Amino acid sequence: MSESTLHQYLPNLPDAALQEFTQWCVLEQATASGYKFDPNPQKLENLSPGDYIQELISQFVEATRNTIEGGMAIVVAGQEADKRALPGLGLIVDFISLYVLYLVPQSKKKSQPPEEKLTQASQEQFAKLSEIGKKYGVNI
Repeated sequence: MSESTLHQYLPNLPDAALQEFTQWCVLEQATASGYKFDPNPQKLENLSPGDYIQELISQFVEATRNTIEGGMAIVVAGQEADKRALPGLGLIVDFISLYVLYLVPQSKKKSQPPEEKLTQASQEQFAKLSEIGKKYGVNI
């Protein structure tokens, strides 16, 4: 499963599932790759899934974009997500999944070659999205 096909499933998921996937991308997948991020929980309290996703992404991007790797990843992820033009929250979740995906090979953890890291990260995203989809009654 390549990262280029993940986006086709996002519009089929409810907002709560998109929120859960976004949390996983930012708080688990990126952290496992060595990106330190401590979100401000006060800013995330009592938000609707759409507002939560936007706030979490905003905080994460602010914390990671000030590196060469982050700057390059944000441009590529933004361009790719814009080309796909998914409706609603799907566009934002597509962007963050791509952004995290493109950060993974650049991470400080150099245990694998970048191509292998990208493939593994893409497979992890698909597996997690499938797991979350199943939880919400959507087959992926």
